[in-house]
Amino acid sequence: MDATQITLHPDYTIAPVDPRIFGGFLEHLGRAVYQGVYQPDSIHADEDGFRTDVLNALRTMHMTAMRYPGGNFASGYHWQDGIGLRASRPTLHELAWQSIEPNQFGTDEYLKLARQMDWTPMLTVNLGTGTPEEARNWLEYCNSPIGTKYANLRAANGSSDPYGVKLWCLGNEMDGPWQLGHVPADQYAIRAQQAAKLMKDTDPTIELVASGSCTLTLPTYMEWDRTVLEYIGDLADYVSLHRYVGNPNGDTVDYLAVTNSIDQQIEEMDAACRYVQARRRSKQRHYLCFDEWNVWYRATSPAHTDGRGQFAPHLLEEEYNLEDALVVAGFLNSFIRHADVVKIANLAQIVNVIAPIHTRGDELLLHTIYYPFVLYANRRDGMALRPAVKGPGYMSRSYGYVNTLDVSAILGDGVLHVFLINRSQTDAAPVKIDLAGRSLKNLESAEIVTGPNAQACNTFERPGHICSQPFTSVRISEGQALAQLPPLSVTALTFGLG
Repeated sequence: MDATQITLHPDYTIAPVDPRIFGGFLEHLGRAVYQGVYQPDSIHADEDGFRTDVLNALRTMHMTAMRYPGGNFASGYHWQDGIGLRASRPTLHELAWQSIEPNQFGTDEYLKLARQMDWTPMLTVNLGTGTPEEARNWLEYCNSPIGTKYANLRAANGSSDPYGVKLWCLGNEMDGPWQLGHVPADQYAIRAQQAAKLMKDTDPTIELVASGSCTLTLPTYMEWDRTVLEYIGDLADYVSLHRYVGNPNGDTVDYLAVTNSIDQQIEEMDAACRYVQARRRSKQRHYLCFDEWNVWYRATSPAHTDGRGQFAPHLLEEEYNLEDALVVAGFLNSFIRHADVVKIANLAQIVNVIAPIHTRGDELLLHTIYYPFVLYANRRDGMALRPAVKGPGYMSRSYGYVNTLDVSAILGDGVLHVFLINRSQTDAAPVKIDLAGRSLKNLESAEIVTGPNAQACNTFERPGHICSQPFTSVRISEGQALAQLPPLSVTALTFGLG
């Protein structure tokens, strides 16, 4: 394969990388909460019932904003069912996933876990079957000082000090006909505006995420966002977008080019935000909250999505291979390349349900997608740079032309982080990296995730088949870096600067 030249310049910046793009998502769905982060009868449970083996694995991912309690679940969830004495909490048949919900894990448990894990709390209010007033009351419970009804209720439940939750989502996927309480855009906009006004009057320091187009395939795509943002205006700080991708046709070459479509989705949503800003003649710009994203296409049948009236059923339990890991890295590259507009992103989800971590009894497995997330999260601080990439590429069936190497870069304090995905299944990729105006002094660290073929995966019987490894095929010559990237690989390089 011909060499790829990557040219970067410290003056050709995009924006600081917001650490919140390395967020996660915890929903009352399947075994994400129960038998995931919370399992009091596990040998790994701490005094609060949290699974320490799961939490230790999550700590390595250095996640930031953690979205809760859904997801589709949020549109039928009434937060007061999940507070107070556990023995008094109701057991309910929840309708989003047709499962039994005992409400043993709720607001206070989630926020205690968030504090323990140093996560930024991110709550999704119920604007499906709930009301704007119910959303406001939840905010008072979380953020107001004692002396009022719901703040006093929080204190009675063990937390005198306010939790200070700053990120709130105004419903979930409200454009989707599958959503409990789904209404047309103009009706959702009224509901969201009412909730936003009540909530910001209660705590003006919060940030709000309007529910945007959740899939490219709905006929309301983009029109929904225009309608909602024009009505809600400056009360919303962000608009959400979601994306799940997969390889149902077994076409690895095409699948690995999906980053083109992810870039396009971000740019289309940003264009809608800019249009609304101009139309409203507003000084405030709506930024993007990519609060659900992942690979998900195998576990989508009714057998995988219908809980059939069970408690903690096995739902959406996707298994991941090497090509999936490369696509997850591609999402992160896209977020970094769009650091000026993507400010929050949440990997959906964190354990068992379309997740990088899987439990089986008291065992734990790290899927392939776990490892690229860790590579990036450990190198996330700094300014995103605009890479110029010159080298071989190919025309994909669904997504057009892509470079064989997918690239992003972050300029940190005295260091340069470069992230490289070699899409080729057969050929190593020679690459030359040049930071114009600065010299690369030394290689401080380098890690790679690769494997024998696109379908290689981890199992409980073979847990470390695909994982991150030190990468040594890098040399520095005259202030530039030269490397040879194996096929089907994602590599993270950190250089010290001269």
